[in-house]
Formats: sequence, C-alpha cells, structure tokens
Amino acid sequence: MPLPVPLPVPPLAPVIVIAPDSFKGSLGAAAVAAAIATGLRRALPDAQLRLRPMADGGEGTRDAFMTGSARRHDVMVTDAAGGRRPAPVALLAAGGAVIESAEIVGITDPHGMRAPVEQRSSRGVGDALRALLDLAHAEHDGVREVFVALGGSSTNDGGAGMLVALGARLLDAAGQDVPPVPEAFARIARIDPAGLDARLAGLSLVAMSDVDNPLCGEHGATAVFGPQKGVRADRIAMLDAALGHYADCLERAMGRGARALPGAGAAGGLGYALLMLGARFAPGARVLADHIGLAPALQDADWLITGEGRSDAQTLRGKAPFVASQYARDAGVCATLLSGAVERTARAALGAHFTGCFSIVPGPMAREEAIRDAAALLADAAEHLARLRFGR
Repeated sequence: MPLPVPLPVPPLAPVIVIAPDSFKGSLGAAAVAAAIATGLRRALPDAQLRLRPMADGGEGTRDAFMTGSARRHDVMVTDAAGGRRPAPVALLAAGGAVIESAEIVGITDPHGMRAPVEQRSSRGVGDALRALLDLAHAEHDGVREVFVALGGSSTNDGGAGMLVALGARLLDAAGQDVPPVPEAFARIARIDPAGLDARLAGLSLVAMSDVDNPLCGEHGATAVFGPQKGVRADRIAMLDAALGHYADCLERAMGRGARALPGAGAAGGLGYALLMLGARFAPGARVLADHIGLAPALQDADWLITGEGRSDAQTLRGKAPFVASQYARDAGVCATLLSGAVERTARAALGAHFTGCFSIVPGPMAREEAIRDAAALLADAAEHLARLRFGR
C-alpha cells in the first residue's frame, strides 16, 4: 500500500484546500468547511484558503452542487409514506440538474419513516424527474442531464414507485393496478412500461452512489441495507424474493436486465430502476469533485484538509474524504483527515492514505454536546493542526 505524501517545507503563506463531507445530523459540508476555515485563519491569517465542500452521493449532495450559477428549485413530491410536500432540486448551468433522494424519501424523514418499509415507495423521485422534464419542456434550453444522488433513502421498492410516477404500470392477473410497494409485489403478473414518459429518451441520467451492490441476494439491497431501514431479520428472505419477482416482470417487459450490475442495489434498488432506464452509474464523490473543481484547486496547494462525521473502514470504499485524498495524492499534496470521530481499529488503514487522522473531540464528551458544538470543535481542532503543521 502506498505511503502518504511526505510533508514539504511549509511556505510563509500556504495555500490550503478544505474539502470535507457533511457531519450528518449536525452540519452540512459548507458549514464544516467554513468552521475549519475559521480555525485556520486564527493560526494562519495570511493563508489562501480554497473551500470545496464535498459529498459522495448521500445527504448533502445537492448542497455541494450549489456552486457558481446553480440555483435551487422546489418541486412537489410524494414522500416515502405517500404524503405530499415540496422538495428542492438544484438547477445547474448548461442544462444540468441534481435530485437528492435523501431529501425526498430519506431515512431521516420522520413522516416517510412512519410507514413500515414494506409500504414505502420511491414515487417521489419519479415526481421530481417528471417535474424536471416539464421544466425542460417549458424552458428554451431545458434540462438535459439529471444527476440522481442515491444515498440515504428509506425505501426498498426497487425503484418501482419512481417508475410508476413516470408512467409505468404494475398489473395483477386481472389487469388491475398493483401499488408500487414491496408488500404488493407478489401480486404482480406483468409490468406495462408503454406509458413511461417519452421525454426520458432525451434525458441523460447519472446515478451517483458509492454502493456497488447488486439488487438481490446475500449482497443485495434487502440483505445488506434493509435492516437499517427497518426490515426485520425474519422478513429479509421474503422481501428479497418479492424484489426478485418484480425484477423478473420488469426485465421481461423491457427486454433487458440490470439486477446484477454494480449499483443496482443502491437506495433500496432505486439504482436498479435508473439502470433500467439507461442511466450511467458513477461514483458520487468523483462526480462532485469534478463539478467543484477539486483537481484545479489542488494544483499549487500545500495542504488538503478533509473529513466527515465518522471515519472508519467504510471511508476507504469511495467516501468523499478518501476520494479527496486521491485527488490530493495525484497533485502531490498531503491530505489530513479531520472528522467528528475516527474508529481506532481503522486508523492503520486510514493512515496509508492520510497524513494524520484526527477527531475534533478533545476528550470524553456526550454525543449531544459534540453535535451541538461541532462548529466550535472543528475550528479549535483546525487551529491546533495548523499550528502543529506550520509551527506558528
């Protein structure tokens, strides 16, 4: 395993790139970057700071895309439990847009989570896509490319709800519509995709996630991610079989398959439905890094600081801090990890990619206190890291 980039002789006026992910449940990525910058300026008032908030396809992805001429646009969607409410999307320059599934059918949404997982639907993601298609039709330039961030969803419906919102029909043996929720999948006799919005053919879809799981099986959406969404252990096999039956019907109707492709199991199978619509799958953090110009920001930099709420072995599986460290390595810049917490057993593996792995918590502290004071803790830790790094 390659060693971290060695520390160069520090310049008098260093250039520092700050590219953290969000501290979920506490601070968004932009707020984390701003807090780190506050601490750095105490120690290095002459430093040039380049803030590049990151995300990896989960919570905070839309916010991280909100740079330059990007603007927020609210659309009406259906939450995972069937309620109606507005949700934000990001409209980018040159006909791009971003949908964050966590903001529509997120696992942190108490209203969507009130329904059992067997009754939750991804219909709201389809609502958002249809609204963007309407916007594309209404505006001269229109929306031609949509990035769908898949992390943090509460659903396990294989994207059936999204497809129904876009015009597909799930039908029983009598030709009656079947609700697009897992508990009803056993009743599906066939799926009719003829009503899918024809405008989808002119839309480039990019599914963003750091998850490479297939749709079904022991490494699939239900077995791996279902329990954190509320799937009981004694229901995993049944729900996995129901998802497989739904996929059988969809693939028979559309004449192609995608269930075994990497990423099909992302967001409870929402990745599968997007792949069936012809989406390109891409690592979320890399898409975001390219969008925010992380590589150019690192070209003449002296130091990268990145981080997340909690760093562990999963960080090295495509999470934003790991991707940021790879960009830094390519630029010959040392990268330091500054996170809310760092799993002790993962420090050796993390240390192969970061020049130092640090937690913002200075000592024993209640979790609630750490969350409440995260911005101040980040600033204090960044200040002391800078004094250590540059001897000031």
